[in-house]
Order: sequence, then C-alpha cells, then structure tokens
Amino acid sequence: MKRILVDACGWVAVVEAGINIDLALMNCCGFKELAIVPNVILELESLNNPKLMISMLEAKAEMLEVPIDSGNHTDDQLYSIAQEKKWPILTVDTELKRRLSKSNLSWVEVSGRSHLRLV
Repeated sequence: MKRILVDACGWVAVVEAGINIDLALMNCCGFKELAIVPNVILELESLNNPKLMISMLEAKAEMLEVPIDSGNHTDDQLYSIAQEKKWPILTVDTELKRRLSKSNLSWVEVSGRSHLRLV
C-alpha cells in the first residue's frame, strides 16, 4: 500500500496551517495513509510543543523500521525509504526537496499556508 512519509518539519507546517491532513491528502494525492520513522517522533518531541499533536500522528502513521544502510539522520532515512518504495515525503525542507528532485522522487508540501500540493 502506498503511503506518504512524514518529515517532522512537514508535520509542523501542516499543524501550524491548520490543515485537515486526511482531507488535504485525499484531495492532492488520492490516498491518506502515513508512515514515519522513529527519528521523526524524537524531533517533534524535542520541540516540546503540545500543539503538534504528536499522539495523533503516531495513531495515524505506520512506524517503519529504518533501513540499515540509511544512516542516522532523519532526512537520509526518509530519502532511503522514498527511493526504495517510491513514496512521496511530506516536507517543507528545501534541501530534502532538492535531493528528491534530483532523484525524480516526489514530495508533498504545504502551499499557500492553506493546502497541500504533490510535486
């Protein structure tokens, strides 16, 4: 089953924009299933912001095992999974989007602070 990989900064952008993640993903991608790696939760927890609805993300997303050869950095882990499974990443990270673009991989971004866009 195809999923959207969630980067911490992408989740923060969605929450800050007040976007209904399920509806927005269905509108832009045609599916709403999410996946995360443990580092995403650690990064969100380090922000110490109860408004980030981390428990909701954990309930919605499948927690993936990190590929052994993907390294310790969250972006590297997400990128490795995106390459393997051809899943888009929800992110607003410019550097990660550049890497994805170079590899012909897609991403989902917050656009206009009101909706999601699949690139």
